[in-house]
Amino acid sequence: MTTPETTTPQPTTGAAAPAAGPGRLGSLGPVGLVLAGGISVQFGGALAVTLMPRAGALGVVALRLLVAAVVLLVVCRPRLRGHSRTDWGTVVVFGITMAAMNGLFYQAVARIPLGPAVTLEVLGPLALSVLASRRAINVVWAALALIGVFLLGGGGFDGLDPTGAAFALGAGAMWAAYIVFSARTGRRFPQADGLALAMAVGAVLFLPLGIAESGTKLLDPVTLGLGAAVALLSSVLPYTLELLALRRLPASTFAILMSLEPAIAATAGFLILDQALSAAEAAAIALVVAASMGAVRTQVGPGRRKKAALESTGLEG
Repeated sequence: MTTPETTTPQPTTGAAAPAAGPGRLGSLGPVGLVLAGGISVQFGGALAVTLMPRAGALGVVALRLLVAAVVLLVVCRPRLRGHSRTDWGTVVVFGITMAAMNGLFYQAVARIPLGPAVTLEVLGPLALSVLASRRAINVVWAALALIGVFLLGGGGFDGLDPTGAAFALGAGAMWAAYIVFSARTGRRFPQADGLALAMAVGAVLFLPLGIAESGTKLLDPVTLGLGAAVALLSSVLPYTLELLALRRLPASTFAILMSLEPAIAATAGFLILDQALSAAEAAAIALVVAASMGAVRTQVGPGRRKKAALESTGLEG
């Protein structure tokens, strides 16, 4: 597997730019976009855990995908014509990947705590970072992050429900696929048009499962309101930020930055779910932060260091 290209496609005339377009959010820089997306998705995940007793895991996923699809389609108003068969194939696979990633992860957090679930899930992006990297030093950073990931999980997962752990690992595999197809979709569609179309695909595929599990519970006003909040925090905002970031950030660096997710999830769990941080978890946070910073600094060669620094702060161009 090679690192995907990160060139930005030219906007198509007549396509509406989303509220979270590159002109407004690009000033954060690609690294800032990824971090902001990670914070949003993990706090949204913590909120989703509180919603599961009302709507069930599949019901929450269905609400999340449906609301996110409606919001993105209204804001982006993507064009349906003028796309090749390959373009549509990419967006359909991207939608299937998002639906599978969300479904597997929510099945995991229904059985095991949020922190360990994200810790296992992040192994997918970490594996991608090793496979996609063209520099040996990134293997070192990935290994350091991996140590932190297992330390955050308490040094082992023997006490976890095996089914929940398997769901989390499956979600990690889908997360790695999401990184690849998000980058490909971002190159083939202007703005966030491809994301909106892929989200619609995922919503259509998952809605029957949510209805089968939760039925009329999905129509409860409180459930709908919380589901909309989860959709905005966990899908609309982070996926848009990550799609924009992947246009300028190599997949290997992006994947290692994903190792920050367990730390963010632990913080969200502490603030929303009253899950306290231990000394080992704090040490794990320091390890994954160090690994991520090292990956960003060493991803480019010395001749491109200045350009990368400008890109990371949004000052280039």
